[in-house]
Amino acid sequence: MTIERDCGLDLACRAVGGSVIAASDESFGFKERLIDPAEPDFVPGTFDLRGEVVDGWETRRHAPQGDWAIVRLGVPGRLRTIDVDTRFFTGNHPTGCTLFGATLAASDDACSAAVDWRLLAPPAPLNADAHNPIAVADPRRYTHLKLVIASDGGVARLRAYGDPVPDPALWSGVTVEVSGAEQGGRLEHCSDTFYSDARALISADRPHNMGAGWEARRRRDIGPDTHDAVTISFLTATDLDRVEIDTSYFVFNASREVCVRGTRDRPSAGRPWWALSFDEIVVPRSRLLADARQVFVVDAAAITAIRVQAYPDGGIARVRALGRPTQAGLAALHDGWEAAL
Repeated sequence: MTIERDCGLDLACRAVGGSVIAASDESFGFKERLIDPAEPDFVPGTFDLRGEVVDGWETRRHAPQGDWAIVRLGVPGRLRTIDVDTRFFTGNHPTGCTLFGATLAASDDACSAAVDWRLLAPPAPLNADAHNPIAVADPRRYTHLKLVIASDGGVARLRAYGDPVPDPALWSGVTVEVSGAEQGGRLEHCSDTFYSDARALISADRPHNMGAGWEARRRRDIGPDTHDAVTISFLTATDLDRVEIDTSYFVFNASREVCVRGTRDRPSAGRPWWALSFDEIVVPRSRLLADARQVFVVDAAAITAIRVQAYPDGGIARVRALGRPTQAGLAALHDGWEAAL
C-alpha cells in the first residue's frame, strides 16, 4: 500500500507490539482487530450471537456522544499519516473522526482524566468502505493514539504510519539491530518485488513461511555479476559488527550468493539512496545456504546504509545488521530526541 511506503512504519501494529488498551464500546466488533497486521476481510451472511461477524471494531447503534478507542503504540515515534480504514463497513461506518496523541510513561493510566491529549489533526469526514488517510504535521514523539469517532459505527483497521524516535539512552553502549524497522531502519530501494514486498526483510519477527520474505522473479539473463539488490538505511551512523542473512523457508529458491556493501554517505536533493556510492565491503561475496540463518562477523565503521546484492536473483527471508552507533550517530539521536519532545 502506497501510504505505508511513503510514510514509514505502522507504529500501532500488533506486529511491532501495539495494543488497543481501551474502548468506549465493542458490542459488534472487538477493539483488538483495529491493529491486526492482516488486511481486513468479510464474509457476508456470517452471523454469531452478536450479529453479523465483522473484521474490525464496531460499536452499538445510537451512541449519544460518539465512541472512542485508545491505542498504545508498539513503537513510539513521530506520526505522519493515520489511516482510518473502513473497508467492508458500508451502511455502518462512522460519519467522521478526530485524532489525538499523548506521550505517557509506561506506568501512566491512559484512561485517566488527567491525560494531556493533543489534537493531531482537525476533525475529518470518513468515507465508507475505504482507506481514509489523515496527514499529521505535529513533529512531536507520541506513545499513545486516541481515535474518537463522531458517531457510532465500525472501523476495520487503524494504521499509524510514522518514524520511530528511540530514546538515546537505550542505544548507548549496547549493540542494536539498526536495520530493523522498529529501530528506524528503512527499505529505501529494491531492484525487484515481483513475488513479495522487500520490506519483509527488516521485520522484527521470524519468518513463518516463504511468503514472509523477499522473493524476486527468476532471472534468465544470468551472467557472472547478475544480481538483485536492496538498500536498507539506518537511523544513524553505526559501527557494524554482525550481519545476519536468513534464508529460512527458501529451500529451492534461495539466493545462491550474497555481497553486502556499505556507505557513509547520506542522500541529498537530486541524489537519492540508490544513487550513492556503496564502496565499503561489509560482507564479501559469499555462498549462502538454503533454509538457514548465517551470521557474518564484520568490521565496518560509521555505516549509514547497506546494499545487499543477491546473486543471481533474490530469495531471502530476513537481513539483520547489528552494531553500535558512533559518537556522532549517538549525538544525532539526542538531537532527534530533543526535537521531538
